[in-house]
Amino acid sequence: MGLALKQIGLTAATLIVGCGVGWAGHQYWNAQKSSTESFAEEAPVVQAALNRPEVVEPPAVALVPPAQTNPNFIADAVNRVGAAVVRIDAENVDAGVPEAFENPFFRRFFGDEMPMPEPFQQGTGSGFIISTDGRIITNAHVVEGASKVTVTMTDGRSFEGTVVGTDKVTDVAAIKIDAQSMPSVVFGSTEDLSPGQWAIAIGNPLGLDNTVTAGIISALGRSSSEVGIPDKRVQFIQTDAAINPGNSGGPLLNDRGEVIGMNTAIRKEAQGLGFAIPVETFNRIATQLFEEGEVQHPYLGIQMIVLTPEVRDRINTEGELEMAINDDSGVLIVRVMEDTPAASGGLKPGDVIQRVGDNIVETPADVQSQVDASEIGQPLNVEIKRGDELQTIAIRPMPLPAQLQ
Repeated sequence: MGLALKQIGLTAATLIVGCGVGWAGHQYWNAQKSSTESFAEEAPVVQAALNRPEVVEPPAVALVPPAQTNPNFIADAVNRVGAAVVRIDAENVDAGVPEAFENPFFRRFFGDEMPMPEPFQQGTGSGFIISTDGRIITNAHVVEGASKVTVTMTDGRSFEGTVVGTDKVTDVAAIKIDAQSMPSVVFGSTEDLSPGQWAIAIGNPLGLDNTVTAGIISALGRSSSEVGIPDKRVQFIQTDAAINPGNSGGPLLNDRGEVIGMNTAIRKEAQGLGFAIPVETFNRIATQLFEEGEVQHPYLGIQMIVLTPEVRDRINTEGELEMAINDDSGVLIVRVMEDTPAASGGLKPGDVIQRVGDNIVETPADVQSQVDASEIGQPLNVEIKRGDELQTIAIRPMPLPAQLQ
């Protein structure tokens, strides 16, 4: 039996696809030193009798990280990868003639000189070359529905691109051009990334090619729901580096010019905020696309919410679950879909997930991340608390159903 989510006023996350001595001490030591010096001036004999050691002021501790010593580090970072950033023009040349242009009235009025519409322009976006043999990645929404893709380099050369595969779930697309000895980017890592570090975006926003913007990483691990695209399955990097339409698919760099993300989303109501897919995510997806042409996402089939004391009290008051909830934290399963691995494995509404695999989980995003890293068809241990009893249930994830992608 599932839980009526609207009755508890919460949004459930559906697993469908699946971070010395400081200023005060310094002031204390200064105060102690000043007090000792004053004491020595007024009563030197007493100080000698006490034989107090001289107070030594500790070295100052830096409160902020050192600034970049290279004033041109942004330009240097861009120069390292700029040639590998491309513009992607996608259009649907097979869209046919719009119905209005088939109207006899237009035929009679214009005759043989009737103007024909231009091919439907899907849009312009950005991308970047990841290998010297012309492998390119961008956002899936940049090339969605396109029958022709043109890739333009910063030196003016153009190539016809072939869409090898797209993954709507993570918004990643793989494109191949017939070329060799191409410039390519260098991948970095988000493992040691933290808010406040530099972020550099390159792309073609609003038709303005080769635009560079810079800012900082403003947050990490933003869920798809927080970003406003709940149908995706990504934990995004948030940045205040300006990202505008046309930046989609371009790289987000660190201060060394390494790619740490793919720019993908902006929020209309949030000025100055943009989001990027982490390098580990898009690299994993792109590898599968280039090798297999498609991506299969592990899927359990549960809906989850973060358990709090307030949520627990509401649920127990409503009495819609088969058991009382005693915990006040964790990841609570509120629904198990029929004919899914979760149902087959024995998970139930009311179970509180403690671990997935060997990892402790605290949020639905944590659970989803662990499922993403699992293998389809292979047992995945899920430790749950059911009532007051801990259980470990082995679930075999299945591929995400097509209708949910």
